[in-house]
Amino acid sequence: ESDGKGTLLTTRECLLSKNRNGQSSKEEIQAYLEKVFGISRVLWLDHGYLSGDDTDSHIDILARFCDPETIAYLKSEEAEDPDYEGLMNMEAQLKSFRTPDGKPYRLVPLPKPEQMFLDDYPLPASYANFLIINGAVLVPGTGSELDEVARARLQEVFTDREVIVIDCRPLLSGHGGLHCVTMQFPEGWLE
Repeated sequence: ESDGKGTLLTTRECLLSKNRNGQSSKEEIQAYLEKVFGISRVLWLDHGYLSGDDTDSHIDILARFCDPETIAYLKSEEAEDPDYEGLMNMEAQLKSFRTPDGKPYRLVPLPKPEQMFLDDYPLPASYANFLIINGAVLVPGTGSELDEVARARLQEVFTDREVIVIDCRPLLSGHGGLHCVTMQFPEGWLE
C-alpha cells in the first residue's frame, strides 16, 4: 500500500512469511521494494490479523492510505473478538507512525464487520479492502448496519468521490473468488 509520495505500508506477516519470501531478510525485502517502486521508506506493521484470512495478512484488509496524511484501518470494538488484541496493537502502532515531515497520521477507524462463517470457517470481511476509482470509492459491504458506518467515515475522507457500499457476501463465500455474482451500481455513478 503506497501513499504515492514515497512511503509504502505493509505487514511483516505477509512479506516476511516463509512461504512467500522465506529466503530473504527484512532488509533485503525493503531494499528491493525501494528499488522497484522508487520509495524512500517502508512502514512495517507488526500486528493485525483477521480470522479466516488466508493471505498472510495482506495490508489491504487491515490498513490503507486514503491520501498521504490519512490511513483508514480496521478496528474491533469487541473484547471477545479473537482479532481484538491484534487489531488494538495494530492501532497503537499506527498511532506511532509519522508522515515524512514528522506529523502523526490522521487515522480513520473502520468497524470490523460482524464475523461471518462458511461451514464453520470464519470469513475475513473487511471495510478496509475498498477500491478507489475515478469519481467513486467502492467499499465491500456485508449487508449489516456497519456498512453505513464505514461508508460515512470514508465519505468524510473522500470528499471528491462518492463512496458506494457493495454487498460482497457472495465474494466472501468464495474466499474472494467471483462465483456467478451480479452487481448493480447506481445509475450515473461512473460519470
